[in-house]
Amino acid sequence: MASQLRHPVFARFYAKVAAPGLERAGVTRYRKRLVAGLAGRVIEVGAGNGLNFRHYPPEVKRVLAIEPEPRLRALATEAARAVPAEVEVMDGRAEQLPVPDASFDAAVVCLTLCSVADQRAALAEIHRVLRPGGHLRFFEHVQADTPGMRRVQRAVDATVWPLLCGGCHTGRDTQSAITAAGFTLTEVEKFVFPETRFPLPAATHILGTAERPREEEH
Repeated sequence: MASQLRHPVFARFYAKVAAPGLERAGVTRYRKRLVAGLAGRVIEVGAGNGLNFRHYPPEVKRVLAIEPEPRLRALATEAARAVPAEVEVMDGRAEQLPVPDASFDAAVVCLTLCSVADQRAALAEIHRVLRPGGHLRFFEHVQADTPGMRRVQRAVDATVWPLLCGGCHTGRDTQSAITAAGFTLTEVEKFVFPETRFPLPAATHILGTAERPREEEH
């Protein structure tokens, strides 16, 4: 079933302005680290316009890239044709992934869990489609560390920010949500990106790996 999640203004802004701006600020180094060492079958949830595709290592046999926004999905399809990896781009929402249980070795989310409509449902679906022992790789902006900036995030998220920015929420506690979904965190790094003179509400990021526990096989 088509997702019909349309954010045409945001999609144009992201592809033409935001994504190139992130590239200039140095986001490529985090994209490379996000997918480094992956192998086998990978599902990327919220693939956007496909900027991660060129960084997948040759050990990855297949990437299924899920993107619900039509304009970004079309751009991702173009990007998939230009990379060595076997990438299939598919319509779908994170909260209802159109794939069988335990069918992937790894899942990738990149600046995605801030904008899904139901973060808990999305992470439950990612947990479902990973095999036991499979890994979730994540690069997300998250809830800030200081009370003052958390207040700013709550204020921003209560305005038209999510509407204008494709559903983005700046203050989600994504790390806690990942563990609540049944994952075991194996590596997490928290940092500010981009580094600016004045702090931004979406600057606190986490990059890391979590595992679907192997004991679920029994």
